Amino acid sequence: MDIHTTKKLNNGVGIPYLGLGVFLCNEGDETNNVVRWAIEAGYRHIDTASMYGNEKSVGLGIRQSGAARKELFVTTKLKKDDMRDGTQMQAFEKSLKLLQLDYVDLYLIHWPVAGKTRESWKVMEKIYESGRARAIGVSNFIERHLDQLLQDAKIIPAVNQIELHPHLSQQTLAAYCEKLGVACEAWSPLGGTGGKILDEPVLKKIADKYGKSVAQVILRWDLQRGIIAVPKSTHRARIKANTELYDFELSPDDIKAINDLDQDPQRIEWGDPSLIGF
Repeated sequence: MDIHTTKKLNNGVGIPYLGLGVFLCNEGDETNNVVRWAIEAGYRHIDTASMYGNEKSVGLGIRQSGAARKELFVTTKLKKDDMRDGTQMQAFEKSLKLLQLDYVDLYLIHWPVAGKTRESWKVMEKIYESGRARAIGVSNFIERHLDQLLQDAKIIPAVNQIELHPHLSQQTLAAYCEKLGVACEAWSPLGGTGGKILDEPVLKKIADKYGKSVAQVILRWDLQRGIIAVPKSTHRARIKANTELYDFELSPDDIKAINDLDQDPQRIEWGDPSLIGF
């Protein structure tokens, strides 16, 4: 396993297990730089969203990196306002224009929206069938959201991207996604801006054991569970350090110790999707 290792999605498309997330990266030089630094460090998976407001800079960073388009895996997302307004297709076309891409590798519904999700999924299916998204999926969906979506979906989501970190390990939801053939992807895998996960004594002890950082231990925990992870950083050295995951392996006892840190329903970022109906 290395930084180029991919997980095969339910339609046969390969998605790199490790990616760069650009949530809270400012439009302009900051996002442009982190994308270039990440690709330079070996990343081939970049995760953005229309809600982040930085798709234009992501596209510029990709172009300036010099990497061939076919080597990259680019994700963006449909925001809630466009679902409510019925402008899903226009939103997708705007994202392509800002990214200056002919297609994206993965297009996600960012959050379920009551009364609009199944309608939006039908638009997502049209986008997929057009070839302008190599895979489509969802984000922040729990079990009942998936069940309701699948009642009349023609295409099973390829990915469910969810808040997932050692204080919210999502073991039950991840297992349910696996049962459905939906790949599970972690956003804020390191606990985001409001968490204290990097100071967790159990993780520090495991990190010391391997001569690694806590962040590297967490990302390795994701990989060994078959979870795709998109950590965010604006620091060049940390972006590089987050790739150094392939020269050690956590023991079963280490995995259990990290799993046991779960504090569900503790959420660090945004909201609780269990409060959202269809």
